[in-house]
Amino acid sequence: MQIFSKELKDTDVRVRLSFPTRCLEHLDFAGSNSVDLRVKDSCGELRVIRCLKRNGDYEKPVLSKGWLKFVADYGLGVGDKVVLLREDDHSLGSQFRIEARRKIVLLGQKAWGEVPRAT
Repeated sequence: MQIFSKELKDTDVRVRLSFPTRCLEHLDFAGSNSVDLRVKDSCGELRVIRCLKRNGDYEKPVLSKGWLKFVADYGLGVGDKVVLLREDDHSLGSQFRIEARRKIVLLGQKAWGEVPRAT
């Protein structure tokens, strides 16, 4: 089940990734303002990426610690896309899957292709 997809902006690739507040219903903060997400990447590797939410009326969530390593490992830039999906992998211990995508032109049509790990 897809939680969100987002075309990356400058702040997303340099600092942190913000995503829609409506996605908070899929995350268990257990009364805290942060949660470490156990995420499987496209190579099947387990990553831990921290999700923070702001205090107050507007709880805008962001991916912080671990996010920039993912960006670097996949060589992501402005205009690329990231997709977060709910997917339990009991053998790996992950609850989510993260995918990196890049625009490609195939037979004259624009499409999103999977980004291979750069490092």
